[in-house]
Amino acid sequence: MPCTRRRFLDLAAKGTAAALLGGPLGDQLRAAAPERRNVLFIAVDDLRPQLGCYGHKRILSPHIDRLASRGLLFQRAYCQQAVCGATRASLLSGLRPDSSKVHGNSTPLATVHTDLLTLPKHFRRNGYETVSLSKIYHHRGRDDPGGWSRPEWSPKGNWVGRGYLSEKGKAVCRQEAERIGKLRDRALQKAKDRKDAARIRQRFRTGLGPPIDCADVPDNAYPDGVTADRAVEELRRLKDQPFFLAVGFVKPHLPFNAPKKYWDLYRRSEIKLADNPFAPKGAPKLALTNWGELRNYVGVPKSGPVGDDQARELIHGYHACVSYTDALVGRVIDELDRLGLRQRTVIILWGDHGWKLGEHAMWCKHTNFELDTRVPMILSAPGQKSAGRRTDALVEFVDIYPTLCELCGLEMPKHCEGTSMVPLLGDPARKWKSAAFSQYPRGRIMGYSMRTGRWRYTEWVERKTGKAVARELYDHKNDPAENVNVAARAENAETLKELSAMLSKGWRAARPG
Repeated sequence: MPCTRRRFLDLAAKGTAAALLGGPLGDQLRAAAPERRNVLFIAVDDLRPQLGCYGHKRILSPHIDRLASRGLLFQRAYCQQAVCGATRASLLSGLRPDSSKVHGNSTPLATVHTDLLTLPKHFRRNGYETVSLSKIYHHRGRDDPGGWSRPEWSPKGNWVGRGYLSEKGKAVCRQEAERIGKLRDRALQKAKDRKDAARIRQRFRTGLGPPIDCADVPDNAYPDGVTADRAVEELRRLKDQPFFLAVGFVKPHLPFNAPKKYWDLYRRSEIKLADNPFAPKGAPKLALTNWGELRNYVGVPKSGPVGDDQARELIHGYHACVSYTDALVGRVIDELDRLGLRQRTVIILWGDHGWKLGEHAMWCKHTNFELDTRVPMILSAPGQKSAGRRTDALVEFVDIYPTLCELCGLEMPKHCEGTSMVPLLGDPARKWKSAAFSQYPRGRIMGYSMRTGRWRYTEWVERKTGKAVARELYDHKNDPAENVNVAARAENAETLKELSAMLSKGWRAARPG
């Protein structure tokens, strides 16, 4: 039976991701004494809070929505830096980027902190088996020696543009691998000279072919499906011991590769383009990017905007990847339920940073805007009173480390720079932080950004001198899309002064209570 939009939702509502994916439905849940709480730690790459449970009804994410109905959804959660390496290092270390010394993707955490008690290491030292599947840290195997009970696992194979090749080089998606080969050959025919030809061969050799793929293949023909398979195996292996199982899904990260059935859930003609395809009025150049991450793919303009048709295709691909990942998340959680482990397992699901889909005339991440720093996060804990509720409290990724410590009865290390969110599980409406802090570097300049209840305030500061060279102020009461920088307006002078002083005091002054 084809995976139609209606069937997808019906299966998800019944909690049967396994049926959609071809796995067993499982048995009745068996009771389990909550001796020590396990942790199912689900990371999703480049996932913006554009999900059904966040009010985006055009996005089909029924399994994550179901998790939200059994947990607490954080409506205003923020990462510390909108790039994979830095945000993951911050979250897993409990340190903000200036303390972790990781400000991008080129620095493994362990090279700057050799003896740091990371989140996985802390759980391992307290008797947990800690397991890392696929992308958890950015530098697998180099960020956290000693943090994992076993070597960090990733799906075996190579990306060749669109096709996924097995470990022995046999194409799982053979037709797609052949198609990318033909694209490469056509590009080579148009090469201007040897240097251009070498560049084309290198691009295809490193897998940067087209930015999308829609192969009619099973879920596990792509790496994330293999990761879900492995997560199910690990749950079965670990079910009788305390575990910290970290499962990383790479989609919807570029390229937007997902099985055809997830593309078929959306109609291209119904996909809307960004309402604000222009840079914010008055924004400094430092605030913007040229979204080179996307431009590196075949068929994407090297300068200027993408056309409307390609923009719709890219958004379609992003949505398909979200639904694909959602189904895989559902499969893993269904297996947790089937094994009777839910009543003694904490589940935390987070997207490592936001992502732009044409807003502000940009794509990808790498900025301090709300679109990049705001993240989806859902926490489900055994016995919590807030199941199915949501909170507007300002929370940050550095809060995850102390939260999991408290929920699992572990002492919080003194180096942690976050605040346990456990009180919000009992009272989601309670008074909480006055601000959340993010940052992004631009060479010798660091952009420090602060989100309060109403404002986003950003200072671009020379790292050596501490001199502010540019400022941004966005009024989320009147301009939630951050389309106009109002920092220079005379009527905001006092607000600017107050927020600058608040930013200078830093995160410690913003803590609750």
